[in-house]
Amino acid sequence: MLPPIEHRIAAEIGVQPRQVFAAVALLDEGATVPFVARYRKEATGGLDDTQLRTLEERLGYLRELEDRRATVLASIGEQGKLTDALRAEIGGAETKQRLEDLYLPYKPKRRTKAQIAREAGIGPLAEALLADPTLNPESEAAAYLNEKAGFADVKSVLDGARQILIEQFAEDAELLGTLRELLEDQGEVASSVVEGKENEGAKFRDWFDFREPIAKIPSHRALALLRGRNEGVLRLALAVPHDPESGPHPCERRIAARFSVRDQGRAADRWLADTVRWAWNVKISLHLELELMNQLRERAEEEAIRVFARNLKDLLLAAPAGSRNTMGLDPGIRTGVKVAVVDATGKVLDTATVYPFEPRRDVEGTLATLAALARRHTVELIAIGNGTASRETDALAAELIRRNPEARLTKVMVSEAGASVYSASELAAKEFPNLDVSLRGAVSIARRLQDPLAELVKIDPKSIGVGQYQHDVNQSRLAKGLDAVVEDCVNAVGVDVNTASAPLLARISGLNGTLAANIVDYRDANGPFASRDALKAVPRLGPKTFEQAAGFLRIPAGDNPLDASAVHPEAYPVVERILARVHKSVRELMGNGGFLKTLEAGQFTDERFGLPTVRDILAELEKPGRDPRPEFRTATFREGVETLKDLVPGMMLEGVVTNVTNFGAFVDVGVHQDGLVHVSALADRFVQDPHSVVKAGQVVKVKVLEVDLQRQRIALTMRMGDEAARQPRTEHGNERRGPGGKPQDARRNAPRNAPRERQPAANNALAAAFARARQK
Repeated sequence: MLPPIEHRIAAEIGVQPRQVFAAVALLDEGATVPFVARYRKEATGGLDDTQLRTLEERLGYLRELEDRRATVLASIGEQGKLTDALRAEIGGAETKQRLEDLYLPYKPKRRTKAQIAREAGIGPLAEALLADPTLNPESEAAAYLNEKAGFADVKSVLDGARQILIEQFAEDAELLGTLRELLEDQGEVASSVVEGKENEGAKFRDWFDFREPIAKIPSHRALALLRGRNEGVLRLALAVPHDPESGPHPCERRIAARFSVRDQGRAADRWLADTVRWAWNVKISLHLELELMNQLRERAEEEAIRVFARNLKDLLLAAPAGSRNTMGLDPGIRTGVKVAVVDATGKVLDTATVYPFEPRRDVEGTLATLAALARRHTVELIAIGNGTASRETDALAAELIRRNPEARLTKVMVSEAGASVYSASELAAKEFPNLDVSLRGAVSIARRLQDPLAELVKIDPKSIGVGQYQHDVNQSRLAKGLDAVVEDCVNAVGVDVNTASAPLLARISGLNGTLAANIVDYRDANGPFASRDALKAVPRLGPKTFEQAAGFLRIPAGDNPLDASAVHPEAYPVVERILARVHKSVRELMGNGGFLKTLEAGQFTDERFGLPTVRDILAELEKPGRDPRPEFRTATFREGVETLKDLVPGMMLEGVVTNVTNFGAFVDVGVHQDGLVHVSALADRFVQDPHSVVKAGQVVKVKVLEVDLQRQRIALTMRMGDEAARQPRTEHGNERRGPGGKPQDARRNAPRNAPRERQPAANNALAAAFARARQK
């Protein structure tokens, strides 16, 4: 029998069982991952949020496995077929797949050909031929004729016997496990184009004749292949490389070996060999191919979701510009540039629409309007959406700054991904009932610059667009994974309960949409909260919710300075003991890093609060309410570089990472088309994971390697020593060049186990950068 679930999880994540038992108990009591990670370190031995998320996921899987195990045992028991040996095997099944393999022979199923043959009494014939191949199949079958049951001749009787053996082979758990391992180890995913789809599916041409080991195929490639199949362009198959001249297929040999089928010239040997071949080709191979292709899809989806989650985390935790009056510009050409000015808290102060571009070209009127708005509302920052006409609008802002130096304005390009989704949402309509949809987008752009986290939580994470094949993955799993990221990010930063929106509050540990709305309504009716304790008066916010949420809710100008920190109210007595020992007030102590470093945490522990909590308290007192996000910094796009045609190989630029995938990073350099820094060009060392080098929102310096105007593609590098392409790319391709610019053989750097004639050189400027990306 398997050890308890907690012991299995502990072994998987490399911690002690007692830590898992404590975490499971807390989660079962309704505690959230952020709360347990931050405020229950003594109980869990310091498990962090990543470990707790993994624990939570595995706990769900293993509990489902145990429930299924109980169902399987009950089903087989009701059939009267549950032996002690089978019970032990089922009890030792470590995965759902192994459990289902064992259950397969006993699983209620529709009436099969094998079952019909058994009911006609042909079972003993099948057993006899398998046990004694010296028997003559035709002679033996003559004794089992049963016209009423549909077995009127020898051929139909032998077909029935074959169906019985095929089902027996296909339901053998040990055999299935062996064949599955063989396919996982040696199987190759082969793709080919559906006849007549060559032109329609041109974007999948790299996969028209492709093979790669299923064990090696990366997530983005698997999802590209599956998308091609779903769109009816590609055929996919799973095969084990095999030379027919070398003898039977490897999988057929495994089946034959399992049931002692050998070709020794005996009467039934040929019939049994044909049965083995039928079992593999007609039954088992189809079953395992479907299963393993589904597993490939699931693995690819998990990796894609992980990449999306990582990018989302980087974007949510991007540096905030802070509480400064900001002007948001939502660029547009014919429809005009939408303008919104918000104050330091994000409140809308003014709006306008200006028309500096075609057809009106009212540049002077636009500059006058923007200058007046900037002076009237003491604007410090200009946030420019990075969509259509963004560079033209950026140039306009630059002219505004040049003409009004006394205003000391700073312009920043801001990602507007998902802004249109927010603008048309019910939440935006409720927040700005009298504001045009287009102007709401300008407000969102301005607020994103002030505090990306506070604004982006209003948008469905799937709409933010930093994923990899995000529409191809399981949407419920994607939503669950992204929601966990948002929850962790919001709680890591904390929120000001007196200014936070309901969507932001709803992401706080222990709260939900209803409680968040209740907090906002109470705040609107009674004024700002003076203390955390005052939150207890909010309708439906009970003791358990207060325990979960209070530490993440900040009151910067409240009655108690500790309410502005991450110190949980339950731990205030610890701070009081510290104050009593050092004879200082809390205001004297907070921020006094030099003095706090002289204190020994062990002097202030008790039965409830151990060293981890006291150390956290001292660290928080040293930098109360500290924000884990980095310092705000902006990218400066190069003047005169506004379109792809302005790019020249060798040009050095500054840009912002917009998306990180397993094959590299996309960077916005201000030309309306992101360039790709292939993973091989991210650093002067081998990079296995691009996330270890760059993250979404990071400002980076890049060099242009190559520009493909026809395909609207840019190849970039972060290795400044790489030599840019000297020849323009032709319609049919270009000479492959290595990192030093020297021509090289494409096959030399082809990924292992991929078809060499189809894989570009790893360091080729454009071919390598985009052959793996396929699409952004």
